[in-house]
Amino acid sequence: MDDSVVIREIQAPEFDLVWPIFREVVAAGDTYSYAPDISFDQAQQLWTGGGTRCFVATSAGYSVGCYMLRANQPGLGNHIANAGYMVAASARDRGIARQLCEHSMAQARSAGFSAMQFNFVVSTNEVAVGLWRKLGFDIVGRIPSAFRHARLGPVDVLVMYRRL
Repeated sequence: MDDSVVIREIQAPEFDLVWPIFREVVAAGDTYSYAPDISFDQAQQLWTGGGTRCFVATSAGYSVGCYMLRANQPGLGNHIANAGYMVAASARDRGIARQLCEHSMAQARSAGFSAMQFNFVVSTNEVAVGLWRKLGFDIVGRIPSAFRHARLGPVDVLVMYRRL
């Protein structure tokens, strides 16, 4: 089996390629603040509408991960990128999140962003926090009890940042 990963940009009509991953990750209630029962249309709008670019990672013909990329803020804050990543549970521990993040940083650089900021990294998501730190992101802020974790209750959220 070919384990190589191909990452490509998709448009709204192809959001069904990432919807199963999106739904699985959000329903767990442990990493994203989106409502666990978010609808397809709401998710599609969040990840493909309003200046947000969406990318899918495929391997052996299957969607294994995805990310969205956009300006962190409008207007005078639009030089800083923001991104969010999701990997299918069945594809974890294969380095896909790293590939997604590296790809997103290259895309952000080529789009003219000077830095990237993650506004809402759940502190208990130790795998993600560790990976983002390895990729050069610093923790620049902590928001106490900002996330209602499905199993742990209120936990802190981190703001992470790196120059591109």
